[in-house]
Amino acid sequence: MDAVDGTAMLADLTTIARWTKYPGTPDELESLRYLEARAAGMGLRTAILFHDAYISLPGSATVEIPGDSMECITHSFSLSSPKDGLRGDLVYVGKGMPADLRGIDLAGRIAVVDGLATPAVANRLRHAGAAGHLHVSPDEHRHEMTLSPVWGNPGLETRQQLPRTVACTVSGPDGARLKARLAAGEKIEIVMHADVDTGWRQIPMLIADLDPIAPADGSYVLFSGHHDTWHYGVMDNGTANVTMLEVARIAAANRRHLRRGLRLAFWSGHSQGRYAGSAWYADNFWDDLERNCVLHVNIDSTGGRGNHDFVSLSGPELWKTAEVVMEEVSGEPIHVKRLGRFGDQSFWGIGIPAILAFGEQPVSSGMHEHFPHPLGWWWHTEGDTLDKIDADVLVRDARFYANIVLRALCDAILPFDFSGAARELHDALEDIAKDLVRWMDIAALTSRAALLDQLVGKVSVAAGKTDSETTLNTINATLVAIARALVPIQFTTGDRFEPDPALQQPPFPALAPLHHLAAVEEDGDRRRFATVDARRAHNRVLHALDCAIAATTSCLEKIETEKQVG
Repeated sequence: MDAVDGTAMLADLTTIARWTKYPGTPDELESLRYLEARAAGMGLRTAILFHDAYISLPGSATVEIPGDSMECITHSFSLSSPKDGLRGDLVYVGKGMPADLRGIDLAGRIAVVDGLATPAVANRLRHAGAAGHLHVSPDEHRHEMTLSPVWGNPGLETRQQLPRTVACTVSGPDGARLKARLAAGEKIEIVMHADVDTGWRQIPMLIADLDPIAPADGSYVLFSGHHDTWHYGVMDNGTANVTMLEVARIAAANRRHLRRGLRLAFWSGHSQGRYAGSAWYADNFWDDLERNCVLHVNIDSTGGRGNHDFVSLSGPELWKTAEVVMEEVSGEPIHVKRLGRFGDQSFWGIGIPAILAFGEQPVSSGMHEHFPHPLGWWWHTEGDTLDKIDADVLVRDARFYANIVLRALCDAILPFDFSGAARELHDALEDIAKDLVRWMDIAALTSRAALLDQLVGKVSVAAGKTDSETTLNTINATLVAIARALVPIQFTTGDRFEPDPALQQPPFPALAPLHHLAAVEEDGDRRRFATVDARRAHNRVLHALDCAIAATTSCLEKIETEKQVG
């Protein structure tokens, strides 16, 4: 991993740092063509694809407040205000959580909300009747945000879920003054002006492929990062883009060792289209992804100044790999966590494992309490410029990604350990079963999860004892089959084709109907309705486990047969 060239990465970063990269704009395309030329120069096969995307570009925003003056911004997928502005009385609603809204009449009023403008809060305020909401930033900066809960482009049904309110954000100090006046009992009427350009437009994405020299089975690793930005977006996501190029350069230099292909994907529509690019790609290349993509490595916001606390986010099947890689790369500690529903994770429904990693600000920064991932005060602001990048952190992060990607490209066995995933599912099912026993028996699920854990362990043992190319291929095909079965259960409600909303979910969202039934205390209609959903969830999980068990059983039988023949 000493092959990582920090000087070259900084040179590329300096070049693309001069462009703002809003979806569908000439500057975005110019930056993308620069990246395309660099990738083509390394020997990758490149193509820029254009597609329709529902994009929301926030424009100017002002707020008129009696007795005060403060600047504000509006947000993607906010409504534009009426011509004369949105006028309404202010009501303070804390963080906009359900308990905060209970008993408050928001009809036609403007809510003052603590914290970042998020889809979940916007959705709650919409249904509570608010006409608008004014967010108070957790710090002195106004952070760009996207309010849509729809993952990717909306369809005829999901378009009804788009926001129906006007939203703006003021800085923390400005908001504190406003909240103090409200706390003193003052009635305040404000006028919000917001100009938001929302609609369909053509946006580009760059796809760049590197094939193995030796004949291969068509499988590939998808290494992706968004290219569109807020403002200049040097950390978010310029550093990721130049890291992708650097990893591709290293892979091309080691092409003779590649067992699998590398596909780079530079998405647009991430920031102002709620992952429109990656979601479109999942929809339109579903069959190819399902047949051939073995792993999705996603990269976002690397190299930030002061971002020394390294975090790796994935499913349990990749936790061990991440720990081993970080030990080899730097020997620094790594925080391994479950990957949440954010970023361009558009491929879980297909059943593709994913990993994402970056450094965060230390706990002493005070950012952890207020930001989903504390990446620096400049995150999602016009301050995300070249001076926020630490060359040493950039190289450290690039080494981690290069190691992860090269392992997946070159190792005889794919870097997955599904015993942890099976065990986690088994434990989750056992916890539910304790409260569910009154209404439904799920012993078939817990026993199958336990069996899968055992079988996966046997496959892992077999993988460590063979150098037979036939057996290696069998084991890799089995690992992919397990992923196709388990990943949708781990990270989605279970639909392989329709993405879930862009809202946070607990682990194993497919189990949610079982949780709902377990929470029912008395027999009656509610129990009967909940049982319908729970039975369907039971069957979905049962089928997934049976598919994974069938794949592992077949694998072990083939390995045994080859031993006997050999």
